[in-house]
Amino acid sequence: MSRCDYNARSMIAHLRGRLLAKHPNQAVVETGGVGYDITITVPTFSDLPAAGSEVALHIHTHVREDLIALYGFLHPAEKQLFEKLIAVSGIGPKLAITILSGMPADEMVSAIRSNDVAKLTRIPGIGKKTAERMVLELRDKLPSEAFGEMAALPAISSIEEDVLSALMNLGYPRPAAERTLATVSRNGKGGSFELLFREALAALSK
Repeated sequence: MSRCDYNARSMIAHLRGRLLAKHPNQAVVETGGVGYDITITVPTFSDLPAAGSEVALHIHTHVREDLIALYGFLHPAEKQLFEKLIAVSGIGPKLAITILSGMPADEMVSAIRSNDVAKLTRIPGIGKKTAERMVLELRDKLPSEAFGEMAALPAISSIEEDVLSALMNLGYPRPAAERTLATVSRNGKGGSFELLFREALAALSK
């Protein structure tokens, strides 16, 4: 399983449930009778459905001696970028959320790849030294394609999400599983979990 899809060591990597409340930096999701307090970015907040709706969030669980905090993202690509940011010296989860909220992700990726330190310092909380570290440590680790293209994933059904989980449990990276599942669905194959899973697995095994 690819680390960019799910942080393998976390206790919670994905949550699906009813959205009880949402604020620009917080969402509360109820699943299994438990309400989870999740820190989110402004872009994720903007894309969330109305309270009371079902929602699925990709979760990064941050564990410290005195705290367990959940950070949630609608798109796997946003979570991937968050995890790259917190790997930078001096950037913790809270600052990473601020960074992702302070500038469109595709602009930030472009600024990092083009060594545009001045543009990065426009993000609240980012000084010159931090911006320079972001460029130095992430310039060659970010995808060449636009982040917006990575994040523009179609909504998927609960059956498709279950199929994705099953495929990832077998060791397939989520991006590859998603692309294959989208192709299988477009071709009108599957329908039930069992049929969809078999078709996707057959395609991935070729």
